[in-house]
Amino acid sequence: MMFEAVSANAGGSSSERAMITDRLLDAAGISVDRLPMLPVVFDRMARVMADQMRQKSASPSYISVSNVENDRIGDVLDEYEANALVAILYSPEWDARVLIGFDRDFIFTLADVLLGADGTEPPIDEERTFSNIETRIARLVFEVAAKALEESFEAIAETTLKIERIESRMDFAIVGRRNNPAVVGRLLLQAIGRGGEVFVVLPHATLNPLRQRLSQVLSGEMSNRDKQWTQHFHHEIQRTEVKLEAILEERELTLEEIANLQVGQVIELQATTRTPVTLSCNQQPIFNCQLGQLDGSYTLQIEDLIHEEKDLLDDLRNS
Repeated sequence: MMFEAVSANAGGSSSERAMITDRLLDAAGISVDRLPMLPVVFDRMARVMADQMRQKSASPSYISVSNVENDRIGDVLDEYEANALVAILYSPEWDARVLIGFDRDFIFTLADVLLGADGTEPPIDEERTFSNIETRIARLVFEVAAKALEESFEAIAETTLKIERIESRMDFAIVGRRNNPAVVGRLLLQAIGRGGEVFVVLPHATLNPLRQRLSQVLSGEMSNRDKQWTQHFHHEIQRTEVKLEAILEERELTLEEIANLQVGQVIELQATTRTPVTLSCNQQPIFNCQLGQLDGSYTLQIEDLIHEEKDLLDDLRNS
């Protein structure tokens, strides 16, 4: 009967077919493999976080994506029980909550890095509650992580993420029922020879409205380009100094003629004041120019851009 019902609606309107498709996808749940933009989102988050952390400490921090997978919310929280701090984030656009967590090693490493440690001291290896300083540092970095996740989703949907609260007990880290499925992204931190983990929990119910956008590879997003770095790189290239050469005429001489040149000898050229001057950079012709004079100095007036292929054909025709 189920197959007959689906078949009967197969010839219906496009809205009915879309509704059936959505219901079937909802029943099947979210598959990370079918949402190629999800790894891109976490990859961008890692890059943005790393850039922000490098601005806050003398020691470089490296953050990379470990894996992106499906898991139950409760199973993820049980894994970090008493060994992590988590921030509950609320998005008014999604009307949903997501979770970002830092494990114990991440918090201890981060505290050392931001307080100026160079890695010569042994890492903290004890089970204890987090100090007020460590909690405040974690809150500062939660703000960075929230902004990074928010920026990573901007190509998918308008997103604002606000920290509602920070919890050290996983029993109070509520973003949905514990047996509800979620996409979990894990990011690894490396700094001063130590490491730690960031974990992001996105419930399936939160991602369902974004599923179509996440399943489409957006133009330019898969190239893993860093927008800020690209703009900086482009700006620095434009400041590069290059040498220009203005060539009035070129003449071929034999080796014997060159050997017989004398100081004071005049070499006659066929060029006149109306002869176009070629402006070149790195032996690459760029513009045709007109030679002139202003206030006792020679000048060049750019007339047109040189198209090598077109100019070659013109030369062949003329010859």
